Amino acid sequence: MTQQPDLRPVLARTQEWVADLVDGVRADQMQTRTPCAQWNVAELVEHLFAVEHRVAVLPEKGTVDDEPVAIPLPNDVSAGFRDAVRRAQDAWADDAVMDAELSPPWGTMPGRAVLGGYVQEHLVHGWDLASATGQDGEALAEVSEQVLPMIKAFLPAETRSEDWIPFDAPVEPASDAGPTERLANWLGRTTR
Repeated sequence: MTQQPDLRPVLARTQEWVADLVDGVRADQMQTRTPCAQWNVAELVEHLFAVEHRVAVLPEKGTVDDEPVAIPLPNDVSAGFRDAVRRAQDAWADDAVMDAELSPPWGTMPGRAVLGGYVQEHLVHGWDLASATGQDGEALAEVSEQVLPMIKAFLPAETRSEDWIPFDAPVEPASDAGPTERLANWLGRTTR
């Protein structure tokens, strides 16, 4: 049994924040480029739907191999995303999944360790979405402040190569960058 904390409440906070950001996207912003260079807003939201899907299927399947990296947007994007978040949260309700060996895209580890990766993914993609749509990218600054040192240890700059895409080389943060922006900068996002 590990002493790692139960990050389900933290993940839920990041999921709800991202759901609020999805609610705030206007139809005329869907083709706007995001700091995640390969995606516009619509493509990023499609990826976020896939993230929720992966979070939901991982406890049952044990892996996300062969799961989509993007899911087409439903007619009601906001309601659909909130439904996806609920399914993802429900999938982690059983405490046994916290110590089950699971295989997200970044390796095989206990469920409680997996959650840290998904917290980071929500924070960074939330920041991407907020930046592209003029919303608050620092709403969960206190969570980002805790995650940043862990990500720096897990993904040091010197270990990156083309195999680590989409993690480009770290970007020097602006002097007034908040913790979520600094986290995004560490993962190669350029501040606008």
